[in-house]
Amino acid sequence: MPDGTRPGVAPAPLRPPAADPASVRRSLRWRWQIFAVTWIAYAGFYFVRQAFSVAKLGILDDPAVNHTLTSHTLGLIDAVYLAAYAVGQFAWGSWADRFGPRVVVIGGMAGAVVASAVIGLSTSLVVFGVAMAVQGLAQSTGWAPLCKNVTSFVPVRERGRILGLWCTNYAFGGLAAPPFLGWWAYSVFDSWHAAFLAGSATLAVVLALFVVFQRNEPADVGLPRPDAQGATAESGGAAPDPDEAPLTSREIYREILRNRMVLTLSAAYFLLKPARYALLLWGPVIVSERLPEVGKLEATLIPVAFGVAGVLAPMTVGWISDRLFSSRRVPPCVLSLGLLTVMLAAFVPLTATGSTWTMVGVLAVIGFGLYAADALIAGVAAVDSGGTAGAGTAIGFVNGCGSVGAILGGLLPGFLSTTALFYGFAAAAALAGVVMLPHWNRTAVTA
Repeated sequence: MPDGTRPGVAPAPLRPPAADPASVRRSLRWRWQIFAVTWIAYAGFYFVRQAFSVAKLGILDDPAVNHTLTSHTLGLIDAVYLAAYAVGQFAWGSWADRFGPRVVVIGGMAGAVVASAVIGLSTSLVVFGVAMAVQGLAQSTGWAPLCKNVTSFVPVRERGRILGLWCTNYAFGGLAAPPFLGWWAYSVFDSWHAAFLAGSATLAVVLALFVVFQRNEPADVGLPRPDAQGATAESGGAAPDPDEAPLTSREIYREILRNRMVLTLSAAYFLLKPARYALLLWGPVIVSERLPEVGKLEATLIPVAFGVAGVLAPMTVGWISDRLFSSRRVPPCVLSLGLLTVMLAAFVPLTATGSTWTMVGVLAVIGFGLYAADALIAGVAAVDSGGTAGAGTAIGFVNGCGSVGAILGGLLPGFLSTTALFYGFAAAAALAGVVMLPHWNRTAVTA
């Protein structure tokens, strides 16, 4: 016989070829290259996003603008920004599923750079409002598309740890951007305008790196999708049929809206996000109010404790969810929300002492609990619930609902006392934990 077999004798089953070491090295190189460039990209967004928070101290003390840009007005501008951010979240995740993350993120970064530069060169209330709306739409291109991008190179079994490590990007951005922008604004140029211009220049550099080093998915560089390999080799499942017609954006959204876990995550994130954005956007002002003896630069630096803990939290909670809870995301999330509830309720009495170090410690613990829950809800749990085809849409929907809540985080500090604010945040965090609790044993859709 031409193939070397004898009539009537079935050929021996073919063994899968051993993995080519060169292909394995190439796959790992691309995984970590995408991890690095998307991590830098999302951290880079914060160097524009945090500019307004840093500039507020200077704006409120600037007699040329503080008669129009009052505390209430700044709160309303934050609300405009966050409303645009929420609208964008609902749209861009779906666009990333349809067109790929690259085009969405590049367009968003370019828009953020331009909007920040325009604000930095203006003192007009109208320009502030319009440019911050554009900034909100531009900033919202980051999270869902980039989450989809990095997880497309990562198998489910490693997703908690790797995405937990990746989620340190926004904590790092919130940590590094304020002192960097504050240094340019108040030490180098002594002008709040410099915060916006320095942020714009920083993100422009990040945009150039993203254009050069990013790719949408493994297929773009000739590699198989990790989940397809895992499904075949580990669970006995089949890889998706490449000839099957992909779902339309409307069909994906319909499936997402029927997903109880996605809806639960969305509700919990709506309750959690106001506290995070109040501290991000008003942190220096809150510190200055509680510790009136500190200067502007110190008030900008003290909330760094919130960001430092936020860098550690996603890595820790991602490892715990994979290792101790077998890739279940809800248990560590509920525990984190419990810690957060206690510390938010204790913020006012503990900081009444006027101690700088007490303020640092309280903000650090709040940061750990908040970022741990945030990273699980908005990142790995949303990806797990959306599956491969709808990951971007699920992340965008969850984050869109959270961003609606974040509007309150930007708006309320301009109108409410710190006491009312933090007790309200504590109640919201407790309710988020209650909402998540029934899903304690939930595992990933794609696991």
